[in-house]
Amino acid sequence: MQPSLMNYFPILVFLGIAGLIGAAFVIGSLLVARQNPYGEKLSAYECGFEPFGDARRKFDVRYYLVAILFIIFDVEVAFLFPWAVSLSHIGMLGFWSMMGFLAILVVGFIYEWRKGALDWE
Repeated sequence: MQPSLMNYFPILVFLGIAGLIGAAFVIGSLLVARQNPYGEKLSAYECGFEPFGDARRKFDVRYYLVAILFIIFDVEVAFLFPWAVSLSHIGMLGFWSMMGFLAILVVGFIYEWRKGALDWE
């Protein structure tokens, strides 16, 4: 082994031991615990009442669009904090680069708004 790879050997040992302990717990619980499943125990729990409908039904695409909007604006905020802190050092090029980035996000937001992705009926 190369000397630079020897620094990672303790991590490999740690991952191996962790995997063995995890597998031992799973196998041990299967061997020791009494396996007695019944219908109510295997059913889905939904806030104290009987589940209704099929759990594998298709969701409306608007749920995914709202999730994508959340991710977009979350990334925007993640970029805005370091930009705001270093604004005095990056100058006008950094300022206008961020304005371009924000303009692209605003155009995408307006597009989704016009398409009705944010309308709930």
